[in-house]
Amino acid sequence: MKNLLLILAFNVTILSSCVINAQQQSEASKELFSYQHHIVNGDTLKYRMLLPKNFDESKSYPVVLMLHGAGERGNDNKKQLVHGSRLFLNDTIRERFPAIVIFPQCPKNDYWSKLEADRSTKPITFNYKYKDAPTTAMALVMDVMEDMVAQPYVKSDQVYVMGLSMGGMGTFEIIYRKPKMFAAAIPICGGGDPESVVAYAKTTPLWILHGAKDDVVDPKLSLNMATAIISAGGYPKLTLYDFANHNSWDPAFAEPELLTWLFSKIK
Repeated sequence: MKNLLLILAFNVTILSSCVINAQQQSEASKELFSYQHHIVNGDTLKYRMLLPKNFDESKSYPVVLMLHGAGERGNDNKKQLVHGSRLFLNDTIRERFPAIVIFPQCPKNDYWSKLEADRSTKPITFNYKYKDAPTTAMALVMDVMEDMVAQPYVKSDQVYVMGLSMGGMGTFEIIYRKPKMFAAAIPICGGGDPESVVAYAKTTPLWILHGAKDDVVDPKLSLNMATAIISAGGYPKLTLYDFANHNSWDPAFAEPELLTWLFSKIK
């Protein structure tokens, strides 16, 4: 019995060590994302940027903009990598889809999308105000992207945006504000103003993903956007996970064809 307990304790120790090492390796790999910042009129946007392996300025690459959710706001320039960075750090993905990947971080008291949120309801009720000036965070992101697209090593016809939750809403909004910039968009558990889709419905392919059990951001918001896009002459791809709550980014990032679909779209 004593020997069995010793063996079990040894195995638990080994397992714990493996888990810790994996976590440490995961955190270390995030350092492949360089630390960047962009300042306009005293306002600062911090962001992280991943370059392709063996990056060569004489070549040109697609660009992916990834917008995080409300829980990753701040100024540490780290939290925005919690969701999605592992996908782009995967060695196979980096080999198959060499691209420049940008993860900006929205300041704590700002939003990507211009909206009013009533958190007294469940799911949260949103009132989108696209006709107003963009938020400071959105304006800074658009400025960063304008600078990026102007670089000679960027394929301007392969610029993409994706985002989750607050970032999914930001995804819908940025393709409205910059309809000529993005070749495709992937909004996850987001929502937007259905009246805005006429700006991009026929020209920007979308893959919209949401959890059917989402009690934070109503899945009807994604369904409404998909319906509006179809009515405006577009053909969005829509995935509704019948098992998922708000964390639909987990199955979304596990979609085997997610990036194949994204990088196949050319403006």
